[in-house]
Amino acid sequence: MSKVETPKPTGEYAVGTFTYTVYDALDETMYNAPGTKRSIPARVYYPVSKESVKDLPKARYLTKEMIGAIKKQYMMPINYEKVEQDGSNRSECYDKAPFIEGERFPLILFSHGGGAFREAYSFFLCELASHGYVAVSIGHPYEGMLTELDNGTTYRIAPKITSHCYSPYFKSVSALKKLMKAKGTNEELWEKFNDIQNTYNRFLIERVEAWGDDTKVALNYLKENYHDLIDWEKGIGVTGHSLGGATAFRLCEDDPETFTCGINIDGGLFGDHEGKSINAPFLQMNCESNKTGVTWAFISNRKPAYHVVFRDMQHLGFSDMKFQIPLKSMVGKLEPDIAHSEMCKICLEFLDTYLKKLKDKPSFKSDDVVTFTEYG
Repeated sequence: MSKVETPKPTGEYAVGTFTYTVYDALDETMYNAPGTKRSIPARVYYPVSKESVKDLPKARYLTKEMIGAIKKQYMMPINYEKVEQDGSNRSECYDKAPFIEGERFPLILFSHGGGAFREAYSFFLCELASHGYVAVSIGHPYEGMLTELDNGTTYRIAPKITSHCYSPYFKSVSALKKLMKAKGTNEELWEKFNDIQNTYNRFLIERVEAWGDDTKVALNYLKENYHDLIDWEKGIGVTGHSLGGATAFRLCEDDPETFTCGINIDGGLFGDHEGKSINAPFLQMNCESNKTGVTWAFISNRKPAYHVVFRDMQHLGFSDMKFQIPLKSMVGKLEPDIAHSEMCKICLEFLDTYLKKLKDKPSFKSDDVVTFTEYG
């Protein structure tokens, strides 16, 4: 992890952070750990006054164990001691900064992508918090690169998980690549995607349900412990990247009374949607190569649905990795600062409309970076 110019929050608030873990909350359903219990860790980013953090050190971005996992995954020459010394392992937030007395803020729940990790979207979530949201990033044991609990326990990604997600692998990947280039109506594209997922991706369909359960566990803990921080009257927003984005859609589809609005960041809509519709406003955000696997969001919508497609972006470009990985084939050609700024601007416009309810309709428009379509 070289020292790079990473984005600073632009909102009126500074950002505090803390973690929590709900231990032994669920029966584990992952194939590599039968008969055990599943614990759910989360990191909270929340608004604090800028005055209150003037004398506080910035929070550590990544643990030594996580840096080791990233180094192994991406074959990057990262040295923990070096990034500690040069300051590049510090985030734009502050550990356990004091809450703003008498103020509460709307809640957004976030799930990382499969094989990612809880802190891999901290620049995005810090930006949301700086604009007056409590943003909570949820970890999913055995399905992230490394999952860290507050008691020091760590879970590495389950062995051979890719072969479970795409089975058989080459036929599955070939079918999905063909879908990326397919043309047709939203209904025709959805029929193709649904056939693929039911043939090759049954494991992913199951995991969307499990990740939804993880999210509800994290939410229940917040309800029990943070009434002085969260404005529950505004409702709850839910979002995520990749499989986390599919989970956000599933939660909005199945429980619109709880989840007020949702954002799917470049996730194929894996899941059992037969006979369902979505009754919460929803924003679907994609790179060009993944836009054909999400059309169910525009067929089944009973509330406003929006599709924003980024040019020159690849899948990992929606995470912090765009600032760390030089491989354009993985993050896209779009400059990292532009990708970050545009992504945050679009999500804030949507959330300010449907969670804070500051306006009747978001002001989206196509430009040199994105194309925009609205489905009423």
